[in-house]
Amino acid sequence: MLYTRLMAESAKPHRHMSVEEYLEFEEGSSVKHEYVDGMVYAQAGASDRHNRISGKIYRRLADTAEGTPCRVYMSDMRLFVSGNTFYYPDVMVACEPPETDNPTFRRDPCLIVEVTSPSTAQTDRREKLTAYRKLPTLRAYLIVEQNEARIEHHFRDENDEWWRAELTGETSIPLPCPPDAELSVSDIYEGL
Repeated sequence: MLYTRLMAESAKPHRHMSVEEYLEFEEGSSVKHEYVDGMVYAQAGASDRHNRISGKIYRRLADTAEGTPCRVYMSDMRLFVSGNTFYYPDVMVACEPPETDNPTFRRDPCLIVEVTSPSTAQTDRREKLTAYRKLPTLRAYLIVEQNEARIEHHFRDENDEWWRAELTGETSIPLPCPPDAELSVSDIYEGL
C-alpha cells in the first residue's frame, strides 16, 4: 500500500520552475526529474525486468558503437527536447559532437529507446512520441514493451516521413545508429 502511494506521488508534478531553476535543482537532487512545460516530475525507480531489458539494449548498442563517433547513454543522461522540456530516455544514441557546453544533457540523438512500465506506457506512446518526432536529428524511436516480447519501431525515412512497425518473434531491427547497428527482438527478451 505504501509502495503504491509512493509511486503515485512520484508522478505528481512539483512546483513550476524556469529552465534555469530546473537545471540547478536537478544538479543537487538525488532523484531524477523530467521537466515538461515548466513542471517538474519525479521519476520512480524501475523494475528488475525493465532494467534488464534496458541493460541488454544498452550493451548491444554500446558494443556496436565502439570505435565510432557514436555515444550510447543510459537513463542518467537528460535529453533537451525543446525550450521547456527535458526527458531521461532509457537508452539514447548520439553520433555528433555535443551541441552544448553543458555535459548534463544532449539535444541531438539519432536513436531513442523507451522501455514501457505501467506508469509510463501512455506517456511513451503519446507525449514522448510527439515530442521526439520533432527532433531534427532523430531517425528512430523504439517503444519496448516490458511485459511482453513486442517492440514498436517508429522511424523516419529518407523523405522525412515517419513510419511505424510492430515487431515480435525472431525479427531483427536495423537501426540508423551506431553504424551497422541491429537489435533482435528475441535477444532483447532472452532469459526473461
